[in-house]
Amino acid sequence: MMKLALAFACVLLLCYVPGSLHGQENSGTVRGTVVDPSGGAISGSTVEIENPVSHYNRSAQTDSQGHFEFDNVPFNNYHTTAAAKGFQTSVEDVNVRSTVPIDLNYSLKIGASTTTVTVESASDLVENVPTTHTDVDRALFDKLPLESQSSSLSSLVTLASPGVAADSNGLFHGLGDHAENSFSIDGQPITDQQSKVFSNQLPVDAIQSIEVIPGAPPAEFGGKTSLVIVATTRSGLGYTTPHGDVTASYGTFGTTNDAFNLSYGGQKWGNFISVGGLNTGRFLDPPEFAVLHAKGNQENFFDRLDFKPTDADTISLNLQFTRSWFQTPNTWDQQLQTCTVLSAMCSGAAYAPGSVVLNPLTGNPLGPTDQRSQIRTFNIAPTWTHILNPHTVLTVGAWVRHDQYNYYPSPDPFNDLGPLQDETFSQLRFLTNAGIRADVTYVKGIHNIKVGGTFQHTFLTENDTFGIVNPGLLAGCTSDACVTLQPYDLTNPATDPNRAQFPYRGHTDIKEEALYAEDTITTGPWSIMFGIRGDL
Repeated sequence: MMKLALAFACVLLLCYVPGSLHGQENSGTVRGTVVDPSGGAISGSTVEIENPVSHYNRSAQTDSQGHFEFDNVPFNNYHTTAAAKGFQTSVEDVNVRSTVPIDLNYSLKIGASTTTVTVESASDLVENVPTTHTDVDRALFDKLPLESQSSSLSSLVTLASPGVAADSNGLFHGLGDHAENSFSIDGQPITDQQSKVFSNQLPVDAIQSIEVIPGAPPAEFGGKTSLVIVATTRSGLGYTTPHGDVTASYGTFGTTNDAFNLSYGGQKWGNFISVGGLNTGRFLDPPEFAVLHAKGNQENFFDRLDFKPTDADTISLNLQFTRSWFQTPNTWDQQLQTCTVLSAMCSGAAYAPGSVVLNPLTGNPLGPTDQRSQIRTFNIAPTWTHILNPHTVLTVGAWVRHDQYNYYPSPDPFNDLGPLQDETFSQLRFLTNAGIRADVTYVKGIHNIKVGGTFQHTFLTENDTFGIVNPGLLAGCTSDACVTLQPYDLTNPATDPNRAQFPYRGHTDIKEEALYAEDTITTGPWSIMFGIRGDL
């Protein structure tokens, strides 16, 4: 344990070595110059970078020095082209696989006096990386009919990736392994379940691209590894002209969806902001064909700030806040409070199947079950990337992510009584995950080496209460367990239903440390990866 902590501290000490920073953990930088045959800069030339498979596409104009730069480029293979009036177009392929910037220098030849347009298909981009994965960029998933706006990231992964099985309420399972999925958001690891009923997700509007890795991922990813979703968020760095979208929609179940996003910045700074809201009559998947008691709403806010204080350093900050509120869908039995063969209260001649269940204290008919939930999530994640030399980059990041989950019972506790539920209960749960990570990437020749470590601390707190609302649950029972539960039997006229519920409080914290090293060796069409990882 001490050796692991000492080794991780040594990695962090590298933060004090001077250098330069570009982009975040899951993206790189492509930069360079465009010159004429004499070596003079060509200003105003157009440089384009694209991947026809993932549908990623960006273009930039060179400055007065002929310089161009693309930041926040997701890891992948790309076609690049440089074109200027009066010059022949130059084409080059580039493979972005690390945070080490890639320099391209185009020397354009003088064009002929006549212009000839040749239309031909671009050559296929074949990735020679040893991991099985699926790349999806924003230009593609903007066209997908996502089935769930309240868990749109899960829906995107399910629809765009092979080997993923969909489940209710935004859950999905990779390779048939239950809930063994993890996310890497700009290098921040998230291994807790992300769905409508556990935690609020990052909205799809904030994502530039995803890489879905099933099976055996690289050593840098730990924890739940049946399916790893590597997401790169959108950035305003380099967008000197404001770009944004305003959308609004209305659909079935009274669903309204409004969203706004904007990218703007310069060569030294950038900001991307996304705000969205959802209101619907079918938030969770109901257990009946009819939608009963399933209203919900959600509000999202995401902001990414990028700042380059010098040519050697870039600082990025991700900020997110999401709130969701939703009802727990009812069955017909819960909605109508009618007796079934499973209802323990409905025994005897007075209760025929289909008759209304009565309050055991007042004798009045019970109302519909009215259970609700609210989830609040915030995330703060700064990142610093530093170029030590043309072949080496240091990345240091930290994060704090917090979920607060409230589960509210029916205002009348007895309305929670159902064929399969004998208790009323409430929950107040907190999950806070804080951590720091650091890695050094070295790219030269056939080697792409990455060495790093992570330390994270997870705090879990539960505050729950429950009370018995079925008068037949403890009837005639004299065991010690029944005697212990009798003070929490709300059907006893001597018990106050609002004060006699059993309280439970629990707290724990979990510390996790990890060190890893990996090397991808590429020569010609061959690529092999070696990696080792230790988790404590």
